[in-house]
Amino acid sequence: MPMLRRTFLTGSLTTVALGALHPAAARAEVAAVDEDFLTLVTEANRKQIPIVLGNFQNVSDSVRTVARKARRLVSGYVWGRSSYHHDATLLEPIGWLVDQLAARQHEDGLYDVGNLHSPPDSAFAIQDVCLLYALLDADGQAETASMRATLASVIKKAGPALASGGVHTPNHRWEVSAALARAHHLFPDRRYAARIDDWLDEGIDATPDGIYSERSSTYAAEVTNPCLLTIAWLRNKPALLDYVRRNLDVTLYLLEPNGEVDTTASRRQDQKGVREVWWYLTQFRELALHTRDGRFTTIAKSIEARGTGELGDFLAEVLERPELSAVLPAAAPAPTNFVQHYPSQASVRIRRDTRTATVFGGTDFHDLPVISSGLSTNPTFFKLRNGAAILDSVRLSPQFFSTGHFRSDGLRRLGANSFRLSQEVKVPYHLPLPKRYRRSDGLYALTPDGRFYASMDFGHRPKQYRTLRTEVTVTEVGGGYDLAFEFAGDETAYAIELCFRAGGTLSGVDALDAAGNYQLTAGTGSYTVGTDRIEFGPGNGAARVAMDPGERYTYLGGSLTPDGLRVYLTGRTPGRQLLKLRY
Repeated sequence: MPMLRRTFLTGSLTTVALGALHPAAARAEVAAVDEDFLTLVTEANRKQIPIVLGNFQNVSDSVRTVARKARRLVSGYVWGRSSYHHDATLLEPIGWLVDQLAARQHEDGLYDVGNLHSPPDSAFAIQDVCLLYALLDADGQAETASMRATLASVIKKAGPALASGGVHTPNHRWEVSAALARAHHLFPDRRYAARIDDWLDEGIDATPDGIYSERSSTYAAEVTNPCLLTIAWLRNKPALLDYVRRNLDVTLYLLEPNGEVDTTASRRQDQKGVREVWWYLTQFRELALHTRDGRFTTIAKSIEARGTGELGDFLAEVLERPELSAVLPAAAPAPTNFVQHYPSQASVRIRRDTRTATVFGGTDFHDLPVISSGLSTNPTFFKLRNGAAILDSVRLSPQFFSTGHFRSDGLRRLGANSFRLSQEVKVPYHLPLPKRYRRSDGLYALTPDGRFYASMDFGHRPKQYRTLRTEVTVTEVGGGYDLAFEFAGDETAYAIELCFRAGGTLSGVDALDAAGNYQLTAGTGSYTVGTDRIEFGPGNGAARVAMDPGERYTYLGGSLTPDGLRVYLTGRTPGRQLLKLRY
């Protein structure tokens, strides 16, 4: 490892070389160190270490957790500015964790992490193992020589398996490639480089607007962006940096004022959760330095100022690549007033300073009508925030043959601030089979009806349909939003569900039978957190209509009830209902 790294580990540097930020740079540019940033990640790591020491022998930890715990301890041990620098009390815990990394490794070089003998899951751990080895090797202490030998053995054993094994998901390709890039950097093997090029030759799964195929901020932040940056740096592939730049540009428009990242359009598990922007810290720093984009500086500095999340995990990256700690370019305002339309995922983000909204019509449900990991099936089609008052979801469910929630088949822009969502559901009644398809034994093919399966040879039967067409027009108006619901087709009941985040106060609504359930039957209700408020209404009658998640969920006892304070408005089709949401 270059002397620059050894010097940096002592904590004595005041400048860093920036050449590695652009793999093709002919010579390094010298820049001042951002001392505030270094202090932040140093202190964050210092706080992590006692927690690790208190539970490092947890036998239920996955190998990925074992590797991350070791990374936290090693970062403090080698870093000259850490209060744990060369602290002998860390050696035994580090040694135990390193031994676990070796003991849990199969003879084929892979680990079990839920999936058995898994190349991608092993790659997550091996990236940290490579970092452990590199940091300890640069530190060069005799006390860690046996640990380094063990880590080297783990890496050399895993490398061929990663270079020959397969993956499950799009992001796994980049995780495996990044692990191979690290292994090749430490212990060169042409098989590793060839496999990286094989995966890269498939093309990076990003739309022109910068959204990866999984549409997940979780995987963009934790896997794809960091891995592409690692490959770009270690394999001299500067073109990869532009994919990360474009994804971070999208992220600017998905950010909420409190540091959360909108995940409504995701095809992965975060489509129903919350992701925080702290995961992106070193990505925003690196791209700010590389592109000189002051907006990225603003977001990086906002993460640092907020100080939440496991920021100590970034210390290892900074020790490996000191250039990440350089003083950032001058900050420029990040976008806070916009209407941003993403046709590739049929979504819209609107922000007016501390007020944001999301409109979403891009589920995969109309092309692939199943519920599965890797598909976008989130029935939330609208979200709204007014400061601390957060409406986490608006959903609609008609009582229509147990077909479930309204999920829009796309999104159409009607004007600068108006968007239409629509869905048509057709449910068949099946007529007798034509004579040429009838069987005397009555044993017909097991086929899908659209909601269920039966030995009825549904595909050959003529049908009579019952139809329900729903349109929701979302319009930004003065002081909030109008959601106009239009229903055509059969007569039935429906419920609109507004789910507010727990922690606020509801008024103007009636409590229902279950905790967290309320109904607005008339007039206007409100949800208040401190001085922030969202008003909603009017109510449309007292009839209680349950939300029906659909037979795909109820058959197995599933649920789509979101966490929070749920307010229901009801009505009947056909007809129209206007829901006004005001600040």
